[in-house]
Amino acid sequence: MKTFRRFTPEDSMVDLIREDYNLLPLLSRFSIPLGFGSNTVGQTCENAGISTSLFLLVINFTVSGKLDTKLIDDIDAEGIVDFLHNSHKYFLSYKIPHIRANLTGALDRSHNDINPIILDFFDNFVEQVREHFEYEEGTVFPYIRNLLAGIASDYSIDIFRHNHHEVGETLSELKNLILRYYTTSMPDVMYDALVDICNCEEDLESHSTIENNVLIPLIDHVESTRNQRKSS
Repeated sequence: MKTFRRFTPEDSMVDLIREDYNLLPLLSRFSIPLGFGSNTVGQTCENAGISTSLFLLVINFTVSGKLDTKLIDDIDAEGIVDFLHNSHKYFLSYKIPHIRANLTGALDRSHNDINPIILDFFDNFVEQVREHFEYEEGTVFPYIRNLLAGIASDYSIDIFRHNHHEVGETLSELKNLILRYYTTSMPDVMYDALVDICNCEEDLESHSTIENNVLIPLIDHVESTRNQRKSS
């Protein structure tokens, strides 16, 4: 069984990627440019103007699957919103179109009767993701930014908590459908597309976990603090 060590601010950025190249897509979502040189994680985050605590919380969670909730008190709320916003752009503008292109190229011509059904299934998933993200971009994130700026609102993070749902279930169903029933003369191409689908499914699950276990408790704490100040 593979063991995971927790990365620290003193670790080299290059060594971090060498240990787990799957972290590379996260760097773009943190707006961290390439060209690390010999910089440590802490130096890289400082140069990029992002919270080292937030970066390490996300990176270590991605690697180990365990969320270090002790770091939440050190997380900048604006920073986590920026990261989640960039993640939305990554999924909609790059990752999902990339998967669709790979999936389309993997469809066998002998299945022209069911290929449109598979693409419709995928497009339905995309629409669910888009609607999910649009709600967060149009309602949740503006509320949080206003809250941090001291602007009152009738909204609360508890509304988001009760309405937040997973968006990767349809993608999981599509993956299982292909695995069980789709025959192809191009298995290598389809396996490659399935790897993309599995990675996206895991990435969306991690994204949702960060929202549920970092963003919501953090904003809940901000709301409670503001309410206590008003009542005192």
